[in-house]
Amino acid sequence: MRVLIAEHDHAVYAQLLRQAAPDIEVLTSGDSAELSRLATDCPVWLGQPDLLATLLRQGHKPRWLQSTWAGITPLLAEGLTRNYRLTRAVGIFGQVMAEYVLTYMLGHEREVLARLVSQVERKWDNRQGQGLAGRKVLIVGTGDIGQRVAQFLVPFGVQLYGIASEARELAPFIEVGALQDLPRLVGEVDYVINLLPNTPNTHDVYDAALFKQFKPTGLFINVGRGVAVVDADLVQALKEGHLAGAVIDVCRQEPLPQRHPFWTAWGLLLTGHSSAPTSPTMMVQLFLENLRAYQAGEALRGEVDFTRGY
Repeated sequence: MRVLIAEHDHAVYAQLLRQAAPDIEVLTSGDSAELSRLATDCPVWLGQPDLLATLLRQGHKPRWLQSTWAGITPLLAEGLTRNYRLTRAVGIFGQVMAEYVLTYMLGHEREVLARLVSQVERKWDNRQGQGLAGRKVLIVGTGDIGQRVAQFLVPFGVQLYGIASEARELAPFIEVGALQDLPRLVGEVDYVINLLPNTPNTHDVYDAALFKQFKPTGLFINVGRGVAVVDADLVQALKEGHLAGAVIDVCRQEPLPQRHPFWTAWGLLLTGHSSAPTSPTMMVQLFLENLRAYQAGEALRGEVDFTRGY
């Protein structure tokens, strides 16, 4: 089996794959022209959607493509072929995403940023921090990552609510509503964690009207996709006190332009799309599991339905 790797860390992936499966012929290059030449006759691709989308535009096509990202938006661009099997990275981001979310939830409860300001001002800050027990948390997007985040938060005694494409019963959530339930639920919880994918139905979900429904003490954490948020509306909502703060990991345009209002928005912390980096070791393990299933004609983990976009 010949496998083409298109990754910024292609050498790392190639070494891991050769060590784990010596029988696989690994093709890779850091040169775009050479990568295009190698793609001409290679049935299986592994790598970043942005790099692989370039190969698709050049007329190359795999039989199966394994993305190293959870999101596959570049591969859904208009005009690109969809006549191949596509799988996205699943099952490898749950814990690291949960650790990120927990970091900023605890930081919010313990008022870490305010204490740093006090230290800079040389003021003794002995305010009493709060804890997570009893806090209500809404996870918007209860797929693979959302469920893992929920399971990670259970031991902290939070009350979990969720939003999915359809209302359903799902442990450990008290309630999982549909997207139309979002305005009601954001007003009842202390934390809103956005994990929605990028689909036509998830653009501009968080607008001025929705932010007005938030609890004034609520924290919004966006680790899903930047297109879900109307940027100007979030900035204004923070200014008007409709919510206590926001932690923004993903933006509509990355890197964020220097003049973007997020840089100076009151109560907004930017984390530069760093919430859940891909582990090459775990990614190669997932790829090899899927490769065995692919060769056996079995179902693949994380296979994308092009009509849904995920």
